Amino acid sequence: NVHVRESGGDSVQAGGSLRLSCVASGVTVAMAWFRQAPGKEREGVASIDYSGPTTYGDSVKGRFTISRSNDTTTLYLQMNNLPTEDTAMYYCAAGPSWYPLLKERYYAWWGQGTQVTVSS
Repeated sequence: NVHVRESGGDSVQAGGSLRLSCVASGVTVAMAWFRQAPGKEREGVASIDYSGPTTYGDSVKGRFTISRSNDTTTLYLQMNNLPTEDTAMYYCAAGPSWYPLLKERYYAWWGQGTQVTVSS
């Protein structure tokens, strides 16, 4: 069993930047970020494979960058040029295999979430 814990959520103004982190208790092949805004379904933000390939949701391409530490147990999400629409609870997830699709069912282990609030 793998435990993951997110950190880095904060309140920022529109146009600002934020970096989220997630620490996993073990090495996993796939790690990802999902988010859920109030009243909306959870959506995939970005994912990364152990060996480096990444996938991004359409709404964050060009603004967000996902990366992992050298030992692959820490996941990052660099978020730039944040609009208010990026306000959501951001969840870190880890899974045994990576697929180039942002689907919740591919991820077995989930964190509790970290809140990102973007104000105008």
